[in-house]
This record gives sequence, C-alpha cells and structure tokens, in this order.
Amino acid sequence: MASPDSGSVNLAISENGIATVSFYHPAQNSLPSALLVDLVEKITEAGNNKQTRVIILKSEGNRTFCAGASFDELLQIKDKEEGARFFSGFAQVINACRKSPKIIIGRIQGKAVGGGVGLAAAADYCLATEAASVKLSELAIGIGPFVISPAVIRKIGLQAFSQLTIRASDFQTAQWAMEKGLYNEVYKDMEALDLALDALAQKLASYHPEALHGLKEILWEGTDDWDELLSHRAAISGELVLSEFTQAALKGFLENKSRF
Repeated sequence: MASPDSGSVNLAISENGIATVSFYHPAQNSLPSALLVDLVEKITEAGNNKQTRVIILKSEGNRTFCAGASFDELLQIKDKEEGARFFSGFAQVINACRKSPKIIIGRIQGKAVGGGVGLAAAADYCLATEAASVKLSELAIGIGPFVISPAVIRKIGLQAFSQLTIRASDFQTAQWAMEKGLYNEVYKDMEALDLALDALAQKLASYHPEALHGLKEILWEGTDDWDELLSHRAAISGELVLSEFTQAALKGFLENKSRF
C-alpha cells in the first residue's frame, strides 16, 4: 500500500464474497507506477481468493474516476526502457483484469481520462453516473492510447474509438459512453449508482461460481495474445514520451491544469 500522499490501493472482501478493490491519488486519481503495481497485486489477490465471488473496481472521491497516467512521473522518464516500464504498468493492470477468474464490475463515479478509460474498458461490466464523461487526450500530448486501445476497441468498436481518439481535446458524455458500449448502465448520481451497484454485486455473488467463471472466459475470448501485444504497445508509448513535443505538452498541461 502506498502512503496517503502518494495514493493508495486497498482490498476488502465481504462475508458474502464481494471483493472491492479501491484506489486513490490526490491528483484526481491519476496513476503513478507504484499505484499501477499495487492495482495489479490487489486485483490478482482478489481474483485468486477462494472467498471472492465478484470484484468491484472503484476509486475514491466523487469528482474523477481516474485521470490516467501521472503527468509528473511522465516528465521524469529519461530513456525508452524506463518509458516502456511505466506504460507496461497499464498493460499489466488490463491483463490482470483480463486474467482474473472473477467477474469485475467497474464503478465509474466521475470523469475518466486516458488510462482511466482503459480501466473502465478492462472491467467486465460498468455502472456509471451522468458525470462520468470520457476523454482520450493522448494525441494532444504527443502520444497515443496504444496500450489501452485493444481493451477500448473491444468494448466500443473501431469507429467510436476513432472519434474518442481523434477528438482528443473533447469529452464525450456518459450517455455517449453507454450508447457505444463502454458503460452498461448510467445513473443520475452516486447515491443511485451505489444502490444499483450493491444490488448487482449481491445478485452476482449468489450465482454459481463456476458459471460466472465460464462467462468470464467467454467475455475475453480471442485475447490470449494480449501479454505480448500490450507490452509491444507500451514500448511505442515509452519512446514517444521522450520527444520534445510530448515533454513540452505535458508541462503545458500541468501549468494550465487543462487535463479537465
């Protein structure tokens, strides 16, 4: 677990087998490499626990689900190997969700940007609020959503992914995300979201574990090559982040606080 100043990832498992993996970072739930490592660990631990029937993936706070990569950390990357390692963190989180034997429900209470969209796409089923707009801002900072693209395209298709990527400065609404398939249900506010989330998790926890496991395998058919694929994509991003264009764009975003 990371320190409060650098964020945290926690795992709690209820008596009826609902495992909740929650993460927090003071910079709008952005994800530095240490938190990515912790997320992989907790998602894997939850999935391998015999008591777990279903997993909820959520962040803390009420404004932002996840702001994606830590821009502060991106600016500290000095070579392509270090860059590849950083972006591999997102690859490993997506693959942890993919390989988990348990169904993962995403709770998206607020905006999702970049890697945050990838996290939502890596969940098997997503509940969101009307405030949970989405944006892939990677092109605007000189890189691309290469690591998360297989997960996002798998959910929303190539056409919607193209819109989300090319309109890199624009948020799309939660309703748009539901229509395209990223979200399965959208609720007015967090209270309604959590009521629906609890009801769904309780219901899934009552189902036959082997049936849920079989469904999980069906949902991820055709993704057996993702360990290699996402690692390759991480290397591409790791090299691009070193460019003068990207370094200047990152500094501009941080100075203007314009990610949102």
